[in-house]
Amino acid sequence: MLAKRILLGCACAALLLAQPQKQPPQTPPKQGERDLKLEKIEADGAEPPAPKTGVIVPRSYALVVGISKYINLPPKNQLPYAEADAQLMFQILISPEGGNFKAQNVHVLTNEKATLANLRQEIDRLAGEAKEDDRVLIYFAGHGFIDDQTGKGYLAPYGIDLHNYAATGLPMEELGQAIGGRIHAKSKILITDSCHSGAITPEDTEKLNSSLVKLQASLFSLTASKDREQSFESPDFGGGHGVFTYYVAQGMAGAADTTPRDGVVTADELAEYVHTQVREATGGKQNPTSERGSFDPNMFMALVPANAPPGVPPAPKFGEFIFESNMDDVTILVDGKIVGLASKDKPFRLPGQTPGAHMVQGTHNGYEPDGPREETVYPGQSNTVTLKILIARHRKQAAVDLLDKGLKTYLKGGAQNYREAAVSFAQAFKMDSTYSQAAYYLARCYNSLFDEENADKFYQKAIQIDPDYMEARTNYAGMLLDKLDTDGAIRQLTVVIQREPNNDVALRHLAQAYRLKGSYPQAIEIAQRAIQAAPAVGEPHLWLGDSLRLSNHEAEAETEYEKYLKLTNFDPKLSGQLNYYVLGSLIGFGRRHKAAEQDVWKALRSLAWFGLCDSEKRLKHYDRAIEFCTKSLSYDPQDPFAHYALGLSYELRAQANNSLADLDPALKHLNEMLEINPDMEEAKYAKANITAIQQAITNYQKAIQHNN
Repeated sequence: MLAKRILLGCACAALLLAQPQKQPPQTPPKQGERDLKLEKIEADGAEPPAPKTGVIVPRSYALVVGISKYINLPPKNQLPYAEADAQLMFQILISPEGGNFKAQNVHVLTNEKATLANLRQEIDRLAGEAKEDDRVLIYFAGHGFIDDQTGKGYLAPYGIDLHNYAATGLPMEELGQAIGGRIHAKSKILITDSCHSGAITPEDTEKLNSSLVKLQASLFSLTASKDREQSFESPDFGGGHGVFTYYVAQGMAGAADTTPRDGVVTADELAEYVHTQVREATGGKQNPTSERGSFDPNMFMALVPANAPPGVPPAPKFGEFIFESNMDDVTILVDGKIVGLASKDKPFRLPGQTPGAHMVQGTHNGYEPDGPREETVYPGQSNTVTLKILIARHRKQAAVDLLDKGLKTYLKGGAQNYREAAVSFAQAFKMDSTYSQAAYYLARCYNSLFDEENADKFYQKAIQIDPDYMEARTNYAGMLLDKLDTDGAIRQLTVVIQREPNNDVALRHLAQAYRLKGSYPQAIEIAQRAIQAAPAVGEPHLWLGDSLRLSNHEAEAETEYEKYLKLTNFDPKLSGQLNYYVLGSLIGFGRRHKAAEQDVWKALRSLAWFGLCDSEKRLKHYDRAIEFCTKSLSYDPQDPFAHYALGLSYELRAQANNSLADLDPALKHLNEMLEINPDMEEAKYAKANITAIQQAITNYQKAIQHNN
């Protein structure tokens, strides 16, 4: 094993990580980018910990055998891809996004190393090292033969003699007895890709004593084919592999994680996936088997953290409204429904309100109403709302009725309701061209329908009619941010802040605008003001964290990301309403979704976990960076930035620890990034890193072959 460690160190040391040049913190990034910056690699010698997914990976041992060249067989009976199959299995077994075996516990025998004596010695090693709670896997790729005279099956070591199976072959019965009885591990896995591997079976249970019968339940035997079927190999599968092994590796890499898709591949999932895929790929000529072994269908096979679902948020903490009024007998409406009366000397309390934005209105006969306008309930907090009834009614009642009708429809949500509401608001505005509220809600309808041209038109009309309409200015700024018009948004928000210095919605939008412009000192200052104005709101912590990270204050940034995640850990259906006026919007990142508000919750949490990942990577804490980027992808699997950062984190850890196991997931995520968005500025660095990794793996494999 010492020689193998030296070879591995040479391969990883050969990696030259391509990376963008680090920019001074005052240099603004392009709008909409996350401004990834990578640091020089320094080895810290840390051991990679087990992934933190709630799954306990048992101590694991494996023997991997692949024989392409047989000394006693003619050229037509050599197997071009069996050795490559063994290398593929080795890579997936030691991958953190696969089998999770420690590399030193996986022994590989290929070609002339795979003698009958060495095979038996390695099986003895497994029997001696594995303990009751461990996991043991044996993989064999090569020839398998059936002795027609005796009906017994044999696996073919390097020196197999077709005229003397008994003396030169490894009896399948012997292998079955060893893994079924001699190896005392909780989980035992036998995977064989040979011409007649379906003949492998553990010794009959009636021949075993009661303790071996109990062990049988933990034996999972997955074989390439049924008795007397041929096992196929082809250059069409991953550049040259056995069809069976190719799909075993794909399944353990995550493709088999389907029922449920939870980040864990079980024996049952792998067996079903491999059987289905191999049968389809060979037109039914090859049928992998697993039914002969009695095994726990939930036996752990592989861990794929990127497949793990995002955390389930807890139930929301309710908040309350406290309504005050300058007039007696003011009718209070919340979300279009009458909830009570407010008076000058008797505030009206309304507890049990779900967190998020609600439409509130105060009305009194003969006067213009106060509202409708949005007010926000925060989890576990009270929000005091002051209703001011000041102006005697001078609008036509029909226009007011149309506005009320439109609001009731608008609050139901959905494209059809937005279109119907827009008709009511348009009629109200046509009836009264000074009705700024009708223009404002018509703009909101258009914005919700992604008709930004008309939305812009009616936002401006509402503001022209009523320059003091701060809610309209704030909402308009939100749409401008969505279009990456940061200067226009700042102009609107500056007016709001001048009039209402503690308007927390305007402050957090303004913090985001400065963050997008790369004006990080201003963003930090405004975000801190937003936090003071509304301590229970999470969003300004996100923009503060981003601005600190991009100013090279990673440790401080992490504190803010963690605060954001804590403050927004409630019902995701409400978070879009809580944090944004714009439906389904991810302002400023070119990721606006025509979807439900819960997409905002998922995507913003993805941004926060990404920020933690990038901060830890900058601090050279690669284990935590990998953990956090994996979490980011669980909320948004199609985020190219997170795939890029995760791939680099694996590559950095591989170089720091001389860890071959990290190169495979590094390749996977860098390639994922290129598939999602090959036009990103970071794509050229991803391609360079992929080339370096592939060369390192090739050099390692050549060194192994030379060493063998």
